[in-house]
Amino acid sequence: MTLTSRHCSRLANSSSPLLTTMSYPRLTTEQMLRKDQKTIYKESIKVAISVIYMDLEVFLRRPNLTEDLGAFCQAHGYDVLVAMTIFFNPDHEPVRQLAVFCPHMALRMMICGVLERSHSPPLKLTSIPSTHSNLQAYLQGNTQVSRKKFLPLLQETLSAYLDSMKIPAGQSEVMDVPRQQVHKEMNRESKSLNLGVSQDEEDPPLPPTPMNSLVDDCPLDQGLPKLSAEAIFEKCNQISQFQATTSSLAKK
Repeated sequence: MTLTSRHCSRLANSSSPLLTTMSYPRLTTEQMLRKDQKTIYKESIKVAISVIYMDLEVFLRRPNLTEDLGAFCQAHGYDVLVAMTIFFNPDHEPVRQLAVFCPHMALRMMICGVLERSHSPPLKLTSIPSTHSNLQAYLQGNTQVSRKKFLPLLQETLSAYLDSMKIPAGQSEVMDVPRQQVHKEMNRESKSLNLGVSQDEEDPPLPPTPMNSLVDDCPLDQGLPKLSAEAIFEKCNQISQFQATTSSLAKK
């Protein structure tokens, strides 16, 4: 299946649940988060990374969001939840945003600090005001950084945090109060977990998505190779950039 500029324009203008909120109103916050989710483990830390195809500011206006995010993390044993949103603006330009939810203040500050200063890859984050506790939201200026490129950066951040929690030999074991509290919390359910990425296969399946969705199977994709929503978005972005470059060269 070849995506053309006309396909991209149709996607940007359509009511497809891939790029709008059409498939989400009937879903709970947990179902939205688990619809396109991956999990990474680093020693005792478990992080969920969910991709949501809507404006983050719209997502943040959901009622009882803080309680829902806290319940989601507690139910599945997550220490951190990262929500990465994608949508097209009225000018058909891709927009990426992300939010970091974490009840552990020291861990949240470490992750946000590293992401804000990241140069490889540069995320170019701009803070988005939020009234939700334990949550930091951003506009991601570099739309080329997808979840696939984001995961290694997040794993390095977790490694740096765990290293900072270790007390060097000969050093006093007196720790500042916030860090000591976080250390106890992070070890309350410490298990021997291997570093890796999973799809949370142990959880029950979600209710079926409406048949007009491009995320799951529908009659329109019978016989065609399956594409993930992220892959389609990336292809559209590449086509738009190629056309802009070609147009610029033609004018010269």
